[in-house]
Formats: sequence, C-alpha cells, structure tokens
Amino acid sequence: MSPTVLDLFCGGGGFSLGFRQAGFEVRRAVENFRPKCETYRANFPDVELTCRDIQDVVVKPPFDVVVGGPPCEPFTPANTERAARPLDRLLKDKIGRLVLQFVRINGDVRPKVFVMENVVQVAEGPLEPELRRFFAEWGFPKIFLNELRAEDAGTPSHRLRLFVSNVRLELPERRKPPPVMDVLKGLPPPGAGNVPNHDASPLTGDKRSRITRLAPGESLYQYRSATGKTHDNWLRLRKDEPAPTVLGNARFVHPTEPRLLTVREHARLMGYPDDYVFKGGRDQQYDAVGESVPPPLARAIAAQLNV
Repeated sequence: MSPTVLDLFCGGGGFSLGFRQAGFEVRRAVENFRPKCETYRANFPDVELTCRDIQDVVVKPPFDVVVGGPPCEPFTPANTERAARPLDRLLKDKIGRLVLQFVRINGDVRPKVFVMENVVQVAEGPLEPELRRFFAEWGFPKIFLNELRAEDAGTPSHRLRLFVSNVRLELPERRKPPPVMDVLKGLPPPGAGNVPNHDASPLTGDKRSRITRLAPGESLYQYRSATGKTHDNWLRLRKDEPAPTVLGNARFVHPTEPRLLTVREHARLMGYPDDYVFKGGRDQQYDAVGESVPPPLARAIAAQLNV
C-alpha cells in the first residue's frame, strides 16, 4: 500500500507531482489562491482539494507524510519590504505566521514524516530556535534543517532551499543538470502546435530591440534586495549552462532569440512535463511555476523516505 500524502500550501503542485512520481498516494491538498487551485485541480483531479485560508482548515489523521511550502515573501532577502527584525517576520507578519499553521496541522495529523520547504532565511538567527520551540510544542522535539539544491537532483536550474523535517534529508547522489538549450529543444515556436502555456509574451518594439542587444548573462533590468544585493530581471540565459533560479516575479530572455521565455519553457527549467497545465493569467502562470518545488527535487526527497 502506497504511503499517503497531505500537501499544504500546494500551489502549482510541484511537491505533489514529485511524490506521485515516486509512488506515493497524494490524498488531500490545501491552497488559498484560486488560480493555483485551478492549476492543481486540472493536474490532480482525483485529489481532495480544499481551496480556503489554511487558518480555517482542520485536517484529521491519518496521513503518512505532510509536505508544504508556506509563502517565503516575509523571509526572502529579495523582498525589499521584509521586516527588519527576523522574529517579526515569523510572529508579526500575517503571511509569515502561516509557517505556524503548517506546524499546527502537523501537530494535529502526527504524520510519520513532514517536510516543509522555504528559503534558507526562514531559520536565520533567532528564527531557528523559535521554529524548534514551536515544533516541539506540537509534538516534534527534534527537527532537521536540510539545505538542498534542486540542480543536484537533475533540475535544469539552480535553486537552494531549506527543507525543515523530522528526518534528515540527503540526496543519495548528485545528478548533473542539463544545459538550457538541451532543455528547450524540441518545442515548436511560441503559439504553434498544441503545447499548453507556450504563448509568447508581447513585447514593444523598443524592448525587443533592447533585448536583441543583450549578451549571454546580461540583463535588461536590475533591482536591489533587502540586503543590498543586486538581482537581475529579463536575463539572457547562457545556452550551455543550467539556468539561474526560476522566480515567479522574474523573466528569462531566450539564449538565442529576441524574446522572453514562455511559461512552458520556464516550466521545463523547473522539471515539469509538457502535459502539466498552468491556469490563470500569464503572470499567475509564471508565478505558479517559479514559486513551486521543482518536481525532480520533490521526487528525490520522496524516494529516500522510509515510511
């Protein structure tokens, strides 16, 4: 009998897809943002989906595994408006406090294993002992802070994330990720064929002209994070390397063409199959891809669990 899974903050479904590919039975999912609910329902029609604020959700056991990725915006340095004091991000920010809802539901369900994904800064400084305290109060006296890279699981884009769990997580072997052009090859031109989410983003003549002049690794826009680090947007990808981190609020420029990558191409860089459909407006589709757990990494995590 396959281990059963509850997916909290299921978003676009990357966690669920990876666990299903590893042979787990995903039984229930919870998400509050309606376009992501539509995406999840389209790809997992057999899973019980609760599209509601998680603070109003009660889950009863049994589930063998609980996974989830609470919103990272209060914790990520890319958010220029995040609270200055780390503890305020968890205890006072209404979105940051959703992490505590993940802890609460795990305390109610008491799974054999839980895995919570977020940016590494969710446990920086005084946040680590606070997280440990909350998990201990809900019945998990020992947790592990596992830093994993998606590219080590073969995902064709870089992505470092923290996976908080009651078990130690280590990828058994590192897989070399393929370069961008290998990942993008085989797709028809944007708008051609029957590939879902493969429509071109409209560009003005000026923007098309400006991105035409971008060299590989150059970006059209830049912005500073909360820590002062400069981040790129509209970055022209290098064709012979894996992609940088795929984000919901950033776009990549095709390595050799004067256009932005389509949602489908972003999805390929995250390890999604071409028949996986994303719903909502175009920006919401990009967000669903960039804010998800890459399925190859989720599958690698699931494969090492002994439940």
